[in-house]
Amino acid sequence: MTLIRKPLSRRSVLRAGAAGGALLATPTIFTSRAWAQSYTNEPTGSTVTLGFNVPQSGVYADEGADQLRAYELAVEHINGEGDGGMMNTFSSKALKGNGILGKKVVYVTGDTQTKTDAARASARSMIEKDGAIMITGGSSSGPAVAVQALCQEAGVIFMAGLTHANDTTGKDRRANGFRHFFNSYMSGAALAPVLKNAYGADRNAYYLTADYNWGYTTEQAISEATEAIGWNTVNKVLTPLGAGDFSSYIAPVLQSGADTLVLVHYGGDMVNSLTNAVQFGLREAQANGKDFQIVVPLFSRLMARGAGENIKGIFGSTNWHWSLQDEGSQAFTRSFGQKYGFPPSQAAHTVYCQTLLYADACERAGTFNPCGVVEALEDFEFDGLGNGKTLYRAEDHQCFKDVLVVKGKENPTSEFDLLEIVEITPAEQVTYPHDHPQFAGGALGTCNPGA
Repeated sequence: MTLIRKPLSRRSVLRAGAAGGALLATPTIFTSRAWAQSYTNEPTGSTVTLGFNVPQSGVYADEGADQLRAYELAVEHINGEGDGGMMNTFSSKALKGNGILGKKVVYVTGDTQTKTDAARASARSMIEKDGAIMITGGSSSGPAVAVQALCQEAGVIFMAGLTHANDTTGKDRRANGFRHFFNSYMSGAALAPVLKNAYGADRNAYYLTADYNWGYTTEQAISEATEAIGWNTVNKVLTPLGAGDFSSYIAPVLQSGADTLVLVHYGGDMVNSLTNAVQFGLREAQANGKDFQIVVPLFSRLMARGAGENIKGIFGSTNWHWSLQDEGSQAFTRSFGQKYGFPPSQAAHTVYCQTLLYADACERAGTFNPCGVVEALEDFEFDGLGNGKTLYRAEDHQCFKDVLVVKGKENPTSEFDLLEIVEITPAEQVTYPHDHPQFAGGALGTCNPGA
């Protein structure tokens, strides 16, 4: 599908790549005089403060812990410490290892608790009390959408962390917000062909769905994509976030006429609901003359580790995996592993990339002014960060890149080698018009520099 682009103005000069390939942005430095007006938390000393807002408690705390590890590593690399990680493989060469625009990067952290109000409160504190000029993080789409709106109001950039709901760059998109992570639509587009090939076109699916915006958009994306290949949707049931025991929701599934259970759960909720499903015998069951199957639309290594044996053979999608052999992925995995003693998760990868992308945009723009950063990121095309050639589309501030379809390994070699990549879905297959119905109703508006 042809990507939709706005005409270029002062943003990065683009150069053609190899024939038929994507365009890559030449790291052109803008003059800071173009953005001389004042803006929120303009750095005046020798440091610049970033705010890392992640779930340090709650059902997504494991993801948050890995994000904080990656943020710390990114700051080290930007400040010229360590081996440089993906700064060495990033196609843009604006970052020099001397901080951002010559200022050393420091950071503050907050706990979103996987709750919208807590996420907004911690982000507001980092902006108003700590002077953070950029907020990043989140392992849940509800808090991410809320914090993105707050950053728009406050006049700072929001570099979204792990947020998968279509809403983040759909109906709730904002000019000051950017998402590197993939989304619900992309999971559906990547998974449906693989599921058809593995299980056929005649399936009856039952959905258990987390009761918040990520669950709603992921359920819609997966059901529409699978119905397009011939599957029938039997039932859709909402479940509360952090329910703990999902037995009462699992019990009716085998009496429903379904032969496939789709668990639209993430983090600890997915671990618990999958465990309950296995305890109820769904892995060994038959329905409609077929072996019963379970699908988990969004996977992570951390979830696979928590689920243990139960994850074997189950399909899902993921944004990135440490076993990828490209130069960028291996550079990041090596740096992270040397510092922490184990491979990074997709949550760690996406926030590390977001931190580098923000710092690089400031360097190319020649300013921390949010409007300069926005212009530097819009329609920015890059490579070397582990997902192949990637576009930050101007119309919605969504990254478009390859998506991985994975399944739980039958014979893992270690506690970290739990997922195998079954297909790398090219970016073209998961790209959609910015006004696609699943993303309708949103408008970026204009950049807000704040003060």
